[in-house]
Amino acid sequence: MGMLPALSGNHHTQSATLTFNDCGRFQDRWAYLKVDPASPCVYTQGITGGVYLPVRHGEGKFVADTAILAAIDAGHLAALQYSDAEYCAATMDFPANPNGAMNAIAGLCDPTGRLFGLMPHPEAYVDRTQHPRWTREEALPQEGMGLWLYRNAVDFIRRGI
Repeated sequence: MGMLPALSGNHHTQSATLTFNDCGRFQDRWAYLKVDPASPCVYTQGITGGVYLPVRHGEGKFVADTAILAAIDAGHLAALQYSDAEYCAATMDFPANPNGAMNAIAGLCDPTGRLFGLMPHPEAYVDRTQHPRWTREEALPQEGMGLWLYRNAVDFIRRGI
């Protein structure tokens, strides 16, 4: 649709797309996602380290040309990247990057930080009972990590920015 990454200011010019996963099949797994603290994304503001969310897709591989990828990197528009379990480093390795997304991009915002597209499913982890280890891991908080993203959006709207 051309809404993301919207680098030219023209939201009707497509400069990136999603395509079939490198593995050639549907993926249903949980992924570690590194947050870029310098991103303008209102959904990820204040989240340190990363989040752990489910992915469910057969066409989730983000692709763009090198000039677009460089502009995304320069503007910190890749708010979330598939990462290792410690949220330290973005990765291209399967299965941590379940679709082979270029630059490990899992979540992308526009330069305003208000538009946010992502392949993981934050709505599928808003409560501890949605976590795959909820019956075995007593230390899990009641609030799931996916709720963090929605709470940030609501807080942004309430501030009237």
